[in-house]
Amino acid sequence: MTIKVVLADDQALVRAGFRFIIDSAEDMEVVGEANDGDQAFELATRLRPDVVLMDVRMPKLNGLQAARRILEADATRDVHILMLTTFDLDEYVFEALRAGAAGFLLKDALPEELLSAIRVVASGEALLAPRAARALIKQFLRQSPARAAMPAQLNSLTERERQVLRLIAGGYANSEIAQQLFLSTATVKTHVSRLLMKLGARDRAQLVVTAYETGFVDPASK
Repeated sequence: MTIKVVLADDQALVRAGFRFIIDSAEDMEVVGEANDGDQAFELATRLRPDVVLMDVRMPKLNGLQAARRILEADATRDVHILMLTTFDLDEYVFEALRAGAAGFLLKDALPEELLSAIRVVASGEALLAPRAARALIKQFLRQSPARAAMPAQLNSLTERERQVLRLIAGGYANSEIAQQLFLSTATVKTHVSRLLMKLGARDRAQLVVTAYETGFVDPASK
């Protein structure tokens, strides 16, 4: 199946560069372009892409605001958002992850990194860690020492689920978690699915945010 992508960036040259890279891949295509957040929301609603590549800073409605609208709307429930930023420590990106964005990518990423990120996000796995994503969350939690209340659902986790959650928060992929815990990748996927259900998280990125915000994982320990 072809991965449908919407580009949202206020710079036409940036969109042209991304379009060239994406359309060169056999398994994906750009189906729409937006130059502000309002257009991004309209295109996401009308075209139902698999992935919206969303710039953080745009006029009218910024990337964070547009991401929230897309993620909260029933019509775009299955749309995945990959945030684009020039800065690896960006408060808007952190808030987007908290709202349910699947991950983020620096604008100076290599073409193969861009395509790989789109594939990961489109598959539903969520691009939660490049390790930079973990560093971003840790940085902003240090700046905001207040912690969210520990959800009661955390108490319902089994010891194995707790181990998996700690490794997810540490930035490990399913295959790496499987190696560390001597499990099959399929078993790890099952544990991840149960974590998403029990903690009411949209995807792995929100699991990471929850783990750090509640103090389940201490930022200083990683």
